[in-house]
Amino acid sequence: MLPNEVGRSFVEADAQSVSYEGGAAEERTRSVAVEVPVNIVYGPTPFAVMMATPENLEDFAVGFSLTEGIIESANDIRSIEIETVALGLRLVVTLSAQRMQQHLARSRNMAGRTGCGLCGIDDLSALPVARTIASAEVAIAAAAIERALAMIEERQPLNEATRAVHAAAWCGCDGAVELVREDVGRHNALDKLIGALVRSGRDGSNGFLLITSRCSFEMIEKAAVMRARIVVAMSAPTSLAIERAKLHDMTLVAIARRDGATIFTGGHRIRRAGESA
Repeated sequence: MLPNEVGRSFVEADAQSVSYEGGAAEERTRSVAVEVPVNIVYGPTPFAVMMATPENLEDFAVGFSLTEGIIESANDIRSIEIETVALGLRLVVTLSAQRMQQHLARSRNMAGRTGCGLCGIDDLSALPVARTIASAEVAIAAAAIERALAMIEERQPLNEATRAVHAAAWCGCDGAVELVREDVGRHNALDKLIGALVRSGRDGSNGFLLITSRCSFEMIEKAAVMRARIVVAMSAPTSLAIERAKLHDMTLVAIARRDGATIFTGGHRIRRAGESA
């Protein structure tokens, strides 16, 4: 279903299903998340096709462009247009003349691109490493993580309806969830959040990032672009995610639940109960 209607059908649709409970079958209508191909185009040139939830696409355009290294700031983008086409959506991003020239000069093979962002590279040396940007030091109490985990459940309306999407949230140092973006793709959700932070003028280092998905190295690289010093993941990290967190001097907390979590790197930024600020 394409998002060509207003209201909940923009990101959420109905599907007929048969549910089995207690040995009995019952026909039901349930909500499912809308997923569409989004062709990201810079100027006249297609760049990538991402499978995404068609919500907050302006944020997605900005965040994706930043984490892909196509722009350095939101000021490099002149306009963003969303077009409905036969097979999905076109996200047309107009760059400044200088940035577009630099983009066209880049030599990058994008064939076979996927949400993981690696199928287009042809050499291990091309694995992306975000440019580490100096940011202010930050520390949070373990209780702030517990607070954020309690709040995030109420800040995911699409997941509450469909149980099919990921979320990325920006939380204040006190654990208050300040900004959330959802998407069927965990990378997309984080790109949307990054774009929303940038467009709102917020400092990505003044607080912490909470993701509801597993934490792979690409998520850490995107977090580094947004200048996050603390990343909290509700699922487990990969070995390369831990390595990259160390590389970027980032605190990585994962397998986070309201009754506890595991600190993998940068434990000095997490204050335990009774410790002073």
